[in-house]
Amino acid sequence: MNLRSVDLNLLVALDALLDETHVSRAASRIGLSQPAMSAALQRCRHLFADELLERGHGTMRLTPKAVSLRAPLKSLLAGVDDLLTPKTIPLKDIRQTLRIIMTDFPALYVIGSLQRQLQATAPGIDLVLQPWRGAPAARTALLDGNTDIAVSVFPGEDEELHREELFDESYRVAMRQEHPAASNFDLDSWLAFPHVLVSGKGDIRTPLDGELARIGRTRRVGLVVPSFQMVPDLLRGSDMIAMLPSRILPFAGDLISFAPPIPVSGFPLHLAWHRRRANDTVLQHVAKLLVDLLGDASAN
Repeated sequence: MNLRSVDLNLLVALDALLDETHVSRAASRIGLSQPAMSAALQRCRHLFADELLERGHGTMRLTPKAVSLRAPLKSLLAGVDDLLTPKTIPLKDIRQTLRIIMTDFPALYVIGSLQRQLQATAPGIDLVLQPWRGAPAARTALLDGNTDIAVSVFPGEDEELHREELFDESYRVAMRQEHPAASNFDLDSWLAFPHVLVSGKGDIRTPLDGELARIGRTRRVGLVVPSFQMVPDLLRGSDMIAMLPSRILPFAGDLISFAPPIPVSGFPLHLAWHRRRANDTVLQHVAKLLVDLLGDASAN
């Protein structure tokens, strides 16, 4: 049989006919006229080379062939319905793993709350936090399907990614209490001590070094670490200085901080996913929770 010659609507009509064993009732059930349903019955008889419905004692009854068609026909139509209009599985019944790229900076204050909310709303969702190696690497991972959600800086419009701006972040200069630079903090005292730099890629220069070069100054980067979480203890035990996103400081304990002595641009933090995942129930649920949690953290 050539499947291209089979009209799916004809099978819908046949299903009604086999259920109702009556042309008029079957026509009414699916919104056809009686002549149209009679024509559909004739086409079905030709398609299956069988009478399907035959008269007997004033009623119509199914032929053995028609009886054998009922169950597979219903399975077929149910499969087509699932294909065209997939059923929504309740979040609580979904089992899926979601991969998220973010630095430990936002992860510090959202991952615990995120896990608790997932336990309450979608306990079958497992999370994998992947290391952050810079915004270009995060974007590539989203495009390649190696991660599902990324929290990073994604400047400009992007045809392939959906992104939401979470908040604008600014920087503060952090150091231990009783630091020698604290009593008279200015540009000279800031640059007189080695700096701790956080970089997932091991960079030893940032845009700040370009700003300093424009005014004829430099700094010494004494230590590069991959995680913001490592910085507070390093500062407490040394005379090093670090420039940190302001929202980290409440988690940094007893450090003190100052506004940078030169203008330093902040950055917008975004949450992004590939546009092809727009209908992914799990991804959208986790993304909404992250947007809400990071928004709450921004407001505090």
